[in-house]
Amino acid sequence: MSVFNVLDRLFIVILLGAFFNCRNISIDKSGPPNMILFLVDDLGKEWVNCYGADDVKTPNVDELATTGMLFENVYCMPQCTPTRLTFLTGQYPFRHGWVNHWDVPRWGGGAHFDERLNPSIAKGLQEVGYETCIAGKWQIDDFRVEPDALTKAGFDSYCMWTGYESGVAASAERYQDPYLFTKEGSRTYRDQFGPDIFRDFIIDFIQSNKEGPFFIFYPMVLTHTPFVNTPDKSGADDRQKHIAMVEYADKLTGEIVAAIDEFDLRKETLIIWTTDNGTTRSITGSLNGTPVKGGKGRTLESGICVPFIANWKGQVPEGKRSKALIDFTDLYPSLLDLAGVPPATEVIVENQLQLLDGKSFAPVLLGMSESSGRDWIMSMGGGNNAQLTEEGVQNQYKFRDRVIRNDRYKLFVDSERRAEGFYDLQEDPHEADNLIDRIDNPELRKHFNELMEFVNTFPDQDSDPRYLPNPPQPWDVAISAKSQIWKL
Repeated sequence: MSVFNVLDRLFIVILLGAFFNCRNISIDKSGPPNMILFLVDDLGKEWVNCYGADDVKTPNVDELATTGMLFENVYCMPQCTPTRLTFLTGQYPFRHGWVNHWDVPRWGGGAHFDERLNPSIAKGLQEVGYETCIAGKWQIDDFRVEPDALTKAGFDSYCMWTGYESGVAASAERYQDPYLFTKEGSRTYRDQFGPDIFRDFIIDFIQSNKEGPFFIFYPMVLTHTPFVNTPDKSGADDRQKHIAMVEYADKLTGEIVAAIDEFDLRKETLIIWTTDNGTTRSITGSLNGTPVKGGKGRTLESGICVPFIANWKGQVPEGKRSKALIDFTDLYPSLLDLAGVPPATEVIVENQLQLLDGKSFAPVLLGMSESSGRDWIMSMGGGNNAQLTEEGVQNQYKFRDRVIRNDRYKLFVDSERRAEGFYDLQEDPHEADNLIDRIDNPELRKHFNELMEFVNTFPDQDSDPRYLPNPPQPWDVAISAKSQIWKL
């Protein structure tokens, strides 16, 4: 396709997007908002007090919910890498290709997040005038191979745990004596606690960019294993340490919000607080009196229906609970929408058109609509990691199993596109009663058929990760004759 045709099509897409999404998004301020996205690692609703958690107190997160909007039906992916790529690109894993986890610093194989072939929300916000910052966890590039990876992905400032770099023992540390990467390179920060360093970096960035607009992506390393003691609290066992880590994540949230208040930016700043998937499976919490085993890596509600809170003083309604259907593909168009970029179904990346799957839920955030306009949301993957072959990092399945749900019902589909589970989430929120053998009931059959129709719109084969391979490295994992499948 010629560049002329690409640009011509993009112009039409923008016009159509503006036509079909036209609405008066009234923001009572001049200019686009600052934005901060907290992404906590491995934490389900059963560990957030305002969702009904019984075993922990999270006062700072609760305050964001009390003075903002709490969402009940937000889907991420059940693993770290797919969730992060879905947020960054506005695409489902079957499209961007990172269907399963692949730890680039540890396993390599030439894989990386390639900004030449993938959309990036950070670049999109940069293009409309945002200063951008990231602090915390990335894991989809090896900074030894690409020291400018974050710059190319659209971040002006960064302070990151390197991820576990194969052959660098110190890089395993993200908490005590953390091994971090900044523009000065990678090194160990002796006698310091990694999450404190990220907090300070973010607050310094806010102070330096008070005039805005700015975008901060804070993918916390907390509360991911290994279980550790925090500067505030020691635990005798893993569960107690986990609670200490949750409470420390809440404390850091409060300290960053306090900095926003100190710099008098609260009315200019949208805060979103969410998590990348459910809690690690070795930890069981309690939600409104019901035990909930950690759902990380599974497409159960405990693994993918995550806490999601939005707060923006004077713009997001206070104390509201929303049942709007949202998934992580929707963050890309929503943030750009609030920044003044009309929602579209395609975007140009290096002169190539890329489809976008997300829909803007800005009207829900601003209290203009109860509905996101979605008939369904989706999550997929979990369990095994990707595999390294002679052709690069590829997915284990041609069509990865997935779940799709509407306002009430949830459908599980296997890797052969067959329905294997059907649940009424209103009557059975913990998915204990599979209705798949009872869909002769007319009401159940109606919803089942509708969800299967949506499934049938998905491509027959999932994409593999899109990247131009980096040069081979000595630490890359070996490729066996039949390829290696790395398990969690």
